[in-house]
Amino acid sequence: MSENELVSVEDIQNRIYTIRGVQVMLDEDLSALYGVETKVLNQAVKRNRERFPVEFMFQLNESEIGILRSQIVTSSWGGRRYLPYAFTEQGVAMLSTVLRSETAIRVSIEREALDA
Repeated sequence: MSENELVSVEDIQNRIYTIRGVQVMLDEDLSALYGVETKVLNQAVKRNRERFPVEFMFQLNESEIGILRSQIVTSSWGGRRYLPYAFTEQGVAMLSTVLRSETAIRVSIEREALDA
């Protein structure tokens, strides 16, 4: 997805899952929305780990992956070497402050404007 493409609300809603009773988005989906590689997103999180407590982000386990795979017809997890991370709404907001993509910067600015 290019940085100039608009993301529809429906597209975002289709990427929200309920895991452990919490609505979350997966690292792979967020990286696509923010216009960065999943590896880059996860590196930014690791560099800023103190900003992502368990209430903001957690790593899925094997059984949770199995449940997601059964719900999603097209799975893009074929070649992953690690279990994906899930981000809560607060984690998604925090991501926009630590990523350096144009999309992440715009999201961060828009969130600040809404909070003002």
